[in-house]
Amino acid sequence: MKSLVLAEKPSVARELARVLGCKQINKSYIEGNHYIVTWALGHLIELKMPEHYDSKYKTWNLEDLPIIPQKMGLKVIKQTTHQFRAIEGLAKRKDINECIIATDAGREGELVARWILEKLHWNKPIKRLWISSQTDKAIKEGFKQLKSGKQFENLYHSAVCRAEADWLIGLNVTRALTTKYKDPLSAGRVQTPTLAMILEREQQIQKFVPKEYWTIRAEIGPLTADWEHGGEKRLFDKATAERILAKVHGQKAVLEKIERKKKSESQPLPYDLTELQRDANKRFGFSAKKTLNILQRLYEQYKLVTYPRTDSRYLTTDMIGTMMDRLQGMASGYKEEVRPLLAGNGKVLARRVFNNEKVTDHHAIIPTEQRLNLGELDSDERKIYDLIARQFLALFLPAYEYETIHTSFKVEGETFTAKETNVMEAGFRKVLGKVDSEEPVSGLQKLKQGQNYTVKEVMLNQKWTEPPLRFSEADVLSHMEKYGLGTPATRAEIIERLVESEVVERVNGRFHSTKKGQQLIELVNNELKSPELTAKWEQELEQIAKGKADPKQFLRKIRRQTEQLVSEIKTSDKSYRAHNLTGSKCPECGSFLKERNTKDGKILVCSNLECSYRRRKDPKLSNRRCPQCHKKMEIHEGKAGVYFQCRRCNVVEKAEETKKVIKKHEERRLVQKYTKKEDFGTSLGDLLKQALKDQD
Repeated sequence: MKSLVLAEKPSVARELARVLGCKQINKSYIEGNHYIVTWALGHLIELKMPEHYDSKYKTWNLEDLPIIPQKMGLKVIKQTTHQFRAIEGLAKRKDINECIIATDAGREGELVARWILEKLHWNKPIKRLWISSQTDKAIKEGFKQLKSGKQFENLYHSAVCRAEADWLIGLNVTRALTTKYKDPLSAGRVQTPTLAMILEREQQIQKFVPKEYWTIRAEIGPLTADWEHGGEKRLFDKATAERILAKVHGQKAVLEKIERKKKSESQPLPYDLTELQRDANKRFGFSAKKTLNILQRLYEQYKLVTYPRTDSRYLTTDMIGTMMDRLQGMASGYKEEVRPLLAGNGKVLARRVFNNEKVTDHHAIIPTEQRLNLGELDSDERKIYDLIARQFLALFLPAYEYETIHTSFKVEGETFTAKETNVMEAGFRKVLGKVDSEEPVSGLQKLKQGQNYTVKEVMLNQKWTEPPLRFSEADVLSHMEKYGLGTPATRAEIIERLVESEVVERVNGRFHSTKKGQQLIELVNNELKSPELTAKWEQELEQIAKGKADPKQFLRKIRRQTEQLVSEIKTSDKSYRAHNLTGSKCPECGSFLKERNTKDGKILVCSNLECSYRRRKDPKLSNRRCPQCHKKMEIHEGKAGVYFQCRRCNVVEKAEETKKVIKKHEERRLVQKYTKKEDFGTSLGDLLKQALKDQD
């Protein structure tokens, strides 16, 4: 008898099959003596859409809402039907006695597999492969320690609750807003409170009124010191600042207090997904989605890091024995850093990282024992791997120890303070590149309490208070984590959805609100835009996953919530005006056209939802770069054929004529026609030359 192994992607399935010794390759599966490995293509099954319950829902009408099916149905995704049919055929084979779920070890991966099995009406035993890295060693050990499928029933129920809640609220509220206000308006259980947070920061910036203030800095003996009173270094009255300036200029300063404090900073914990996305955004400007995509490649393709979609920054105690293997795996790229650690037998000094209670489904993201070949990685992959590697290496180094020296001078009754930091033990900061290379030059070490010094120079600096910055992607991720909005696996997708629906836009790495976003948040029910409510839902989903909450009760609440949200939209007297209406009219129905931004440039679409008219406003951008400014060039078609143009630089380039692609059946026909002759070679190139000669 054989086991049917169900992976999430073909690439992962190929690796599993190789390790399991399956060599008989078929179109939809790979077979061996004991295992048949097949795969989903991401999702194969999804929740039925409204029109599958009743064809009248194909047309969006406010009167038909809310749409709340008594029982949510499943359907095969049209584009992947062929793969589902192949798995269905395998499931019917008499020589298969169990299914091993080998999809991603998380809530989403569980849903992918369980929905397929539910649609197949699978009634044979289910086992679960639960591994945190894709190395050969991890796969072999994982198959030796397969878990019972029953252990993950609650995780599946939690995933179903999430999917159905997103469908019920997201779909109904989006349809209600779109049909009532006649503009595509998207809302959802997580994206709406995230939008609300971004807009709240925007309002703080708009309301902000800058205030003028002054600071006073003085050269006292060997130090530069700042005026301070009650912990405040700013003066909001110019006359007072000038009076202090005149009073202390050229006077004697007495060193009233010198205070030394020894401090230490513990090693940082390894990354979870959200923390890594934040750091990559701050350091490299990467979007959360880009970081996740790179991380997925490092995990699946290169097998260099452990499972990415984790919310834990801790490791389990049984991993202590794997540290040497991991260091040896990464040694080729980090020789200088790893050599002393190997000499110390890979001893982790940050012992707090090993905490079983703080690891739920997956431990922190760390390097695997797979041998590192930096030459295989592109620039972006190296950057992300380097962040993970250095954070991991920090665990083996001592804490960062330093001394702070605070001094306080009295000058004519005014207080001036200076602060300095001396590094005593760089520790883990050496590997993170965060050690200040310059030694203090002010000579604080020689100062003694009670000594007098002359105030050499006093400077008055005029400044203005500044508004808070708009959120960067790192800020949004921090706030989403703080309020429990989404999961590490879904946050990047939510942020991208906000940008694509044009309710926010990225400008120089920061999020700006749009008129559409500002209006949308006014139309949405207060409860839906509350981060606290969504956080409460997320906590409930976690409880369901742990078997501590009732999924049926959760979904009953979501259904009631859906009815209430739709009812409020229907009875609302709020108004909305599409922000992107133009003065041009649709040639097909006469409604005004709206201007929309897309990746390919601006397009004009009809504002009438029942009309599908659209046309390009700007010329399409090509992948050809301007030789002068290196921006993408427009592509046009004129009398002389296709050409590229950069309006900014007034550069025009003619497109090269594309070579005719010979299709397989044409290739066979040519070979058959010309191989009868014996006066030339039989390679395809020779045959084509002969064909052209014959045409001449």
